[in-house]
Amino acid sequence: MYEISRTHADYLRTIRRHKHIVHISRILILLSFLFIWEFTANVGIIDSFIFSSPSKIVQCFAGMAADQSIFLHIGVTIYETLLSFLLVIAISILMAVLLWFSPKLSEIADPYLVVLNSLPKSALAPLLIVWLGANKTTIIVAGMSVAIFGSILNLYTSFHTVDAGKLMLVYTLGGSRFHALYKVVLPCSLPAIISNMKVNIGLCLVGVIIGEFLAAKEGLGYLIIYASQVFKMDWLLMSILLLCILATILYSLINLLERRCRRRY
Repeated sequence: MYEISRTHADYLRTIRRHKHIVHISRILILLSFLFIWEFTANVGIIDSFIFSSPSKIVQCFAGMAADQSIFLHIGVTIYETLLSFLLVIAISILMAVLLWFSPKLSEIADPYLVVLNSLPKSALAPLLIVWLGANKTTIIVAGMSVAIFGSILNLYTSFHTVDAGKLMLVYTLGGSRFHALYKVVLPCSLPAIISNMKVNIGLCLVGVIIGEFLAAKEGLGYLIIYASQVFKMDWLLMSILLLCILATILYSLINLLERRCRRRY
């Protein structure tokens, strides 16, 4: 049976100790922030009406959870974000493949993709409302618009950085461009695809919230804009904290997918 050396065992203990310290430090920083926030609000150092407090936010969440209204808003935002994210991934991979297959098409489309990627996407939201109406379709398209052009450019660049020797080997053995795509280009670009997914999940969430600001009757973005209009800071801060938690969960799921892909490949 394999036995590790004392030096290696010490090294592993050091790594575990470092991870524990990092996790504990993160938790302590969060708890310290919440404690200071609660304390300063209770003693009057900050105005609890404007800045709220952790206890008020928890009470607000409990009240909305009792009538299940908060779960409706969370569910709507998750649905819109995931749908826009999946559409972005599918369309960006398809477009990157088309550009890779046709160098002439890529030369024609490149300046347009760069311009569209540089365009402030929030400027498109009012136009989308006029074109599509104030509905979920507009919000999903708004979420897609934030991420899709950059994703296409990044994936297409990744396809072009694949080892030319591997492609030449496929062609030498009689393979077609299609064989080169699914035997070399896509497998070698898997890290770039996962990396794009990690970026796009956050961008899609941002785009969805922008869309909900302007065209929604439900969702966390709608809740934020409504709370700011009626000056319900508990609702507003609760919605922002829920967005932080939601973004963390979605990002963690992509990280889990990345680890599984690494084990497999």
